[in-house]
Amino acid sequence: MKPKVFFTKDLSPDKVVELYNAMGKELNGKVAIKLHSGETGNQNFLRPEFWAPIISKVGGTAVECNTAYEGTRNTTEKHLKTLDEHGWSKYFDFDLLDAEGEDLVLDIPAGKQIKKNYVGKNLANYNSMLVLSHFKGHPMGGYGGALKQLSIGIASSFGKAYIHGAGEPEKIWTADHDAFLESMADAALSVVEYFNGEIAYINVMKNMSVDCDCCAVAEDPCIADIGMLASLDPVAIDKACLDLVYASNDPGKSHLIERIESRNGALTVEAAEALGIGSSDYELIEL
Repeated sequence: MKPKVFFTKDLSPDKVVELYNAMGKELNGKVAIKLHSGETGNQNFLRPEFWAPIISKVGGTAVECNTAYEGTRNTTEKHLKTLDEHGWSKYFDFDLLDAEGEDLVLDIPAGKQIKKNYVGKNLANYNSMLVLSHFKGHPMGGYGGALKQLSIGIASSFGKAYIHGAGEPEKIWTADHDAFLESMADAALSVVEYFNGEIAYINVMKNMSVDCDCCAVAEDPCIADIGMLASLDPVAIDKACLDLVYASNDPGKSHLIERIESRNGALTVEAAEALGIGSSDYELIEL
């Protein structure tokens, strides 16, 4: 059976809850809600007010990890300050997964590029996960969506460098590019296996710049908002987003497509599918 991807053009916060309900998945136990806290100066990231209804519905804890590059989120002290300035700690219980202590190491026997994934140790405190992704371009990955959140997003600061370097963190910016993309798929596999099916995904196609929310200086959105998607399959939901970009009538799509293709972004989806994480042959259901 093809994985279902639910889609709506309505970009309201309350519609996110409807999308979640449509999946028919009750996330059990203590729920980690992975989101992007937004680099200071970035104008495109989705604010706490947007996510408030779904986080209230699920009743989980918003989670993030420190970054591996200079900025306002690369140390625990600076990241906690950014969380406060952006309003996250005002609205929600928030857990910086790698704030202190040794990383949790997840083995990846089937990994093509990396065999271990270093994630924030507090991940061990959760039974399930809701991955909230802002779909947009990315300077290195080509695009950012559910698979990037599962990999780079859950990785600790060291783990991010390890993935970028395809197992050699000292090569964070110089590793073979396709090896980095495949390493993201490997890392995503480890998190999917860790939660053993207790994960759901929501992607929001709004404020779509060619740059990530991790960029302090990011381009403004280049393509009109498209909508929101939800699925239990991270490969299907990311592939559906890519397909919607290509199918868009907005002329600005060419800029975003150039970013995706110039970085070979689709390889991450293909590598994840090859690892058995999900399927790119999906059924799109509009709400």
